[in-house]
Amino acid sequence: MTGSRRKVSGKSVPIITRGVLGPPPTDQSGRGVADPLTRSQRRTQFDEASATGARKDTVITFDKMGLPKRLVTRLAEAGITEPTPIQARAIPPALEGRDVIGLAQTGTGKTAAFGLPLLTALAENRGKPTPKTARALVLAPTRELVKQIAESLRPLVAGTPVSVETVVGGASLSAQEKRMARGADLLVATPGRLIDLMGRGAVVLAETRFLVLDEADQMLDMGFIHALRRIAAKLPKERQTMLFSATMPKQMDEIAASYLSNPVRVEVSPPGTAVDKITQSVHFLEKAEKTGRLIELLDGHRDDRAIVFGRTKHGAERLSKQLERAGFATASIHGNKSQGQRDRAIKAFRAGDVRVLVATDVAARGIDIPEVRHVYNFDLPNVPDNYVHRIGRTARAGADGAAIAFCAPEEISELRAIHKVMGTAIPVASGTPWEGLEPKQSRGGPRGAGKGAGKPAAAKPRARRRPRNKNRAAA
Repeated sequence: MTGSRRKVSGKSVPIITRGVLGPPPTDQSGRGVADPLTRSQRRTQFDEASATGARKDTVITFDKMGLPKRLVTRLAEAGITEPTPIQARAIPPALEGRDVIGLAQTGTGKTAAFGLPLLTALAENRGKPTPKTARALVLAPTRELVKQIAESLRPLVAGTPVSVETVVGGASLSAQEKRMARGADLLVATPGRLIDLMGRGAVVLAETRFLVLDEADQMLDMGFIHALRRIAAKLPKERQTMLFSATMPKQMDEIAASYLSNPVRVEVSPPGTAVDKITQSVHFLEKAEKTGRLIELLDGHRDDRAIVFGRTKHGAERLSKQLERAGFATASIHGNKSQGQRDRAIKAFRAGDVRVLVATDVAARGIDIPEVRHVYNFDLPNVPDNYVHRIGRTARAGADGAAIAFCAPEEISELRAIHKVMGTAIPVASGTPWEGLEPKQSRGGPRGAGKGAGKPAAAKPRARRRPRNKNRAAA
């Protein structure tokens, strides 16, 4: 890209900038006319802000980044005037058309970090989507996260020609086919359902010039790597790609090398670290003592909202019923719940009608409720990076939060893995650390199987595959 021109399908075309939001000036087609601010002017504007001291640790306002004025106005109307650190560092290179790798914890504003430059780019590249196509694609691992992304971006394009559509599992395929028949400016999707629609010829990606992989680490954990490869093979080579993640596992290097071209890496905090405003603690106790301790702790803050993480669908449902019997307003979300049930549970939790939400990792991905003050790791996660994602459900948007973990003797290896990822040990709240203890029973072992020392090795891969397949179905 040179000056104010962009290469599309091997051709150099002029960049036309127009207002994204509110009714901008229009041409005869009604799709809008050029805004005088070019990308080179944006870069100059941002460089001038940097020259005056607005660097890494100094606040840069949205208007200094070169976002369209109408978009800045919409943000101001929503009370958003200053970018978060990840937004301040990711938006400028994204506006220049660069590929971006953004590393930041949950609750730090990653959606706007890719959403604002994406909406700006869609406005610059005028045109109506052709049937079954998407001009831009955002991939996210779960239905809940897809919905949250779309709900965050739709208000910013209200009253403009830019359309935002979603496709997720658990919803009507025919209804999604019908919506995509007219095409979409921006499509937010889970990989599994997108593959389904592509296979039916309902979605074509040949004209998709912008790709975002959100929560890319979680997509890898859920086994979507093959789906991502199939999707990428259908995208144009000439495109802008952005990848956002809370952690950076080794396999992410393969993703970056395959899908991004000379990316700018933006890192707000080291991968695997927790948000500064989260107070963490761990209780060492026997497995049979967990429910009683949880009830005791929840009773100390009945007016606050809390998310409790379990490892399995059945365990989460059982725990939810136990908490209900103990007098707590409780709901649960997991893979056995329909999309409607999950939506209703989250709506009640957001409204405060439900105070305790019991969830599995996949179901809770994408929940963005600032009022969550406590996150409980009732069961420690098998994947240590998921601990970071779990506790990121609290301390949203600069608020304070508490993350409480329970560790039974058989979970000591999981706790060690979490400490390794975090780079530090979680402070002990009660009990004596299970130093030197080995797990009493493998994660996939049957109840009553004793210490599990004689468990056949062949059972371990089986235990790993099951969550992956179930997670795919849940998305």
